[in-house]
Amino acid sequence: MKGRKILEIGALALASAAVLWAVQRLLVPKYMGRVVEGAFIREYYEEKSPHDIIVLGDCEVYENLSPVVLWREFGITSYIRGSAQQLIAQSYYLLEDTLRHESPEAVILSVSAMQQYEQDNETYNRMTLDGMKWSPSKVGAIRATMMEDEHMAEYVFPLLRFHSRWRELEADDFRYFWEKRKMSHNGYYMRADIRPAGEFPAERRRSSYAFDERAWQYLEKIRTLCQERGITLILMKAPSLYPAWYQQWDQQIRDYAGEHGLLYINCIEKSGDIGIDFSRDTYDGGLHMNVYGAEKMSRYFGNILLDVPGIKDQREEAGEQAMAAEWEEKCRFYDEMKTAQEQEFADKGYLSQFAQ
Repeated sequence: MKGRKILEIGALALASAAVLWAVQRLLVPKYMGRVVEGAFIREYYEEKSPHDIIVLGDCEVYENLSPVVLWREFGITSYIRGSAQQLIAQSYYLLEDTLRHESPEAVILSVSAMQQYEQDNETYNRMTLDGMKWSPSKVGAIRATMMEDEHMAEYVFPLLRFHSRWRELEADDFRYFWEKRKMSHNGYYMRADIRPAGEFPAERRRSSYAFDERAWQYLEKIRTLCQERGITLILMKAPSLYPAWYQQWDQQIRDYAGEHGLLYINCIEKSGDIGIDFSRDTYDGGLHMNVYGAEKMSRYFGNILLDVPGIKDQREEAGEQAMAAEWEEKCRFYDEMKTAQEQEFADKGYLSQFAQ
């Protein structure tokens, strides 16, 4: 009788846990609709092969470099572990997390995060942190970057945070309950629409141009970790025309790179060499590159990356092996999405005046 009671209690506990799990899975955001950037971080764990290059940062990386072009034209394998408004501390813990799975030859780090150490919007934290698998790195990232009104328990049990989201449920929450579709191309967010750069507000003078000391500490942690693992660290500033990247900020990064023997590429200054045309290579008026600009950026970086020790063209070596088949599928997915987006915007009459 006692044993039966224990079994009944156990069965009830399991059933309750299953119900709570199902409710939580339904209520957490799926990032399959208008806001897809929150899906990028988790997609990394679906990768089957290691990568020569890992790219870290915010939208200045996941909208500006195309891993498919790096493979197709240079035989370089890469993955962008980018997320919306990714903080420099989050970049560090994502690197730490990545090195649990592989050891790349080089890391490209966007330095734009140096201008803002603390998060100002919980949504951006969720887009980065929820997608990470549980590990000491995820715990460290949460502790380092959660806002004052956030709590660790809400990351451990997302139902505590999203319990009231039932009022906002959409068809996608049910459609992608079990399985989500792939939204990025090795972390790259494709946009084939075109919106030429326009005028921007004048640069505002600041009382101080000094980066937060905590941001410097995490940049140093990234540099040190790369050095310890024999990884080449490359610093990058994307060719965004707005928000302003002040000369004072740029000089601080140049000084740091020079002090530590790092390559720093300011793509704003290099936009002519890259071949960027701001009348057709941006989809949002000069803030980010569209697919045409990202492909130019990738060709520019590809030639630089082939000079990094340990990186070589792997296309011939891949031959008929699994890597070649894997990247053939990635290229097919990329081409199909690009064609579909071009057709969509052409049908709306937006693309014909720009596309060649």
